[in-house]
Amino acid sequence: MGHETAGPLAARVRELLDHAQDGVVPIVRAGEPVLRRRAPAYRGELDAGLLNDLIASMFATMRAAPGVGLAAPQIGLPLALAVIEDPGAADPDVAQTRERYPVAPMVLVNPRYEPVDTDVAEFYEGCLSIPGWVAVRRRRRTVRLRAETLDGTSTVATTSGWLARIVQHETDHLAGELFLDRAEPRSLAHESLAARWAGPADPTLAAEALGFDLSGP
Repeated sequence: MGHETAGPLAARVRELLDHAQDGVVPIVRAGEPVLRRRAPAYRGELDAGLLNDLIASMFATMRAAPGVGLAAPQIGLPLALAVIEDPGAADPDVAQTRERYPVAPMVLVNPRYEPVDTDVAEFYEGCLSIPGWVAVRRRRRTVRLRAETLDGTSTVATTSGWLARIVQHETDHLAGELFLDRAEPRSLAHESLAARWAGPADPTLAAEALGFDLSGP
């Protein structure tokens, strides 16, 4: 990728970082148009230093929220870039049921994914751009991730379990989609009830109490 230092995107990134507090920048909320537009591919518009500063700020912002993934549109940048990091589930039963294990920091440049098979998984999900609400989202259990490294090298990896869920969630952001767009409407729960319904390893109790179906794709 190139090392251009000028241009509107670079200026926008510099302005954003100039106003960061300890690297943390504001997260935009649902209703902002940037979250509903397909993010343009990254084509080397930022020099290496500015790109690294942006990525560091995205990680800082994600961790402060806290969250396990953050896409550039969520900080107001129309750019196909996302970061992921997950400490995993502390409860062994939750970890096993959700296949949620620690994920080291990842940077996704121009990511896209495709299903590997027809297996699906249904769990509660939330989003940093929709604070205060969680809902059950059916997603592919295993997807093939295609992305680029920071130097432009193409990579392919098969991801499963919770990592696959995060990959789909963040990559969908870059296509202008929010997780609620295809979530189970009757599962929607306010954060004051999140522990009750999203806390258990799976949403079976929520489905019975709130009246939605978990069966099949």
